[in-house]
Amino acid sequence: MKKQLLFLTLTLLSFNVYSQDKKTAEECFKKADYKCAEEQYAKLADKEQIQKFQSEYYNNLGTAQRRLGKIPQAFKSYESALKSNPLSASVYANLGSIHNQKGSKTKALEYLNKGLQIDNQNAEMYLTRAKVYENLGKKDLAAQDFNQILTFAPDNILARTGLANLKKRNNDLEGALKDYNQLLSEKPESLLYNGRADVFLKLKKHKEALLDVNKAISIDPKFSQSYVTKASILFDSGKEKEACTNLDKAVATGFEKAALAELYAKCTVKN
Repeated sequence: MKKQLLFLTLTLLSFNVYSQDKKTAEECFKKADYKCAEEQYAKLADKEQIQKFQSEYYNNLGTAQRRLGKIPQAFKSYESALKSNPLSASVYANLGSIHNQKGSKTKALEYLNKGLQIDNQNAEMYLTRAKVYENLGKKDLAAQDFNQILTFAPDNILARTGLANLKKRNNDLEGALKDYNQLLSEKPESLLYNGRADVFLKLKKHKEALLDVNKAISIDPKFSQSYVTKASILFDSGKEKEACTNLDKAVATGFEKAALAELYAKCTVKN
């Protein structure tokens, strides 16, 4: 009973003292002001005494640092988050994602498998694990993960587009195009127009690709992946300057610059 009262007292104290700081951090993140978010979450994590909340702050701190391209610092923040709360599925998801980004596929699978033991209906982790499997050439396992998501979230767009993208990467472009046409007939969303634009790009149909990616951007100007896709289309069309401008827009809307190194290498004029 005393432990419960102590926990309640600490919880109320933490809420009263840090609620405004937390609100500020969240607002910074929503505005894509990741430097501000980094500063605020670092303060919150340092002061917080309740481990569950501290883990959340470290986790958000790591994500802000990733958006700023501070990958080593992000690793440390995620590891601190896991230390504070070893049962946080979202932390395992982020550690799996960042290890996958850095090319540590075995380590990524280790974290994702542990995370899915905690939450076996976490679509984010299945999606990341599917990417890892595909990068390892295990396309059947990737398809299994996408289909697993659909057993508990049948309308999950990322899982359905994941299956379409598997066809695309297997050079079944007409099959992928058919899937995207079906998806867009059900739900004309930015993600889907962006995905079909990439299929058109692979088919060298630049006009159709630009129409789709511009539609994606008009629906959601903050969807950073669309700017990356548009940059790829423009590079393929020989329009380097416009392409590089769109890479900058992708970073400004939250895409990790480190993940665009290969595309940025094509820019002869650095901003």
